[in-house]
Amino acid sequence: MYFSRFGFNQPPFGLTPNTELFHGLAPHYEAINTVMSAISMGEGVIKLTGEVGTGKTMVCRMLIEQLEHEYSLVYLPNPVLDGDGIRFAIAKELQVDTTDQRAIVDNIQQKLLLLREAGKPVVALIDEAQALSDEALETIRLFGNLETINSKLLQIVLIGQPELEERLSLHHLRQFRQRITFSAELRPLTLEETAAYIDHRITSCGGSKNLFNLRQKKAIWRAASGIPRIVNQLCHKALLLAFTSDKQTVANRHLFDAMKDTYVMQKPKYKTPCLWGWQQV
Repeated sequence: MYFSRFGFNQPPFGLTPNTELFHGLAPHYEAINTVMSAISMGEGVIKLTGEVGTGKTMVCRMLIEQLEHEYSLVYLPNPVLDGDGIRFAIAKELQVDTTDQRAIVDNIQQKLLLLREAGKPVVALIDEAQALSDEALETIRLFGNLETINSKLLQIVLIGQPELEERLSLHHLRQFRQRITFSAELRPLTLEETAAYIDHRITSCGGSKNLFNLRQKKAIWRAASGIPRIVNQLCHKALLLAFTSDKQTVANRHLFDAMKDTYVMQKPKYKTPCLWGWQQV
């Protein structure tokens, strides 16, 4: 690959979230701060939404790193479960006996009490929450009812795509919707944030931020509509094309070809920077 050519000590634009490369840009910092503040105040249900590719999984992993020392964590990455599946998944995460199915909820409640008394309250992080069935949402709502006189035994963070908002706006889910006390939303990056994101990724991995010039970073931002995942794809492909062309920096034709080969909302018409032009896809 191109890593040694450009001085990288690890992949700078991999699609697998790497917390070592996290850059605290405004949208991600604000989302993490909102969720952390809500958890510290003991709120029951917290919601985090964002468009595909905006960094929800990265934020989730950063939350896990910040929470794991003071809280007991339940992480459910696969929410395509019915009510029983949710109960069993939570029980498994908490290492609760599931032999007697009728006693699972009682056993979970007892474990939640023990953990709270031990100073390790439980936070459940549910990723891809837009895929939760109505039955699963109702089960989660009932878990949210477990509490002591002055605190919730289980705090729940729902992380999902904008479709989660549409689901929760339905009339029959109004009881669940009323339990959500704090919400955060991940927005796409601005031009300045995208340039900073690219520079941080490159320099954190040992490369030079001059691999892309400013006009190219602006073109990446526009083509990607500020979505970090697409920014990663474009940068990775452009660097790979520069490597196969035996170049030390990315040329406009490399970036042009990377855009043509990637699903983006806007594609350039021409290779010349000032005349690239843009067409909506």
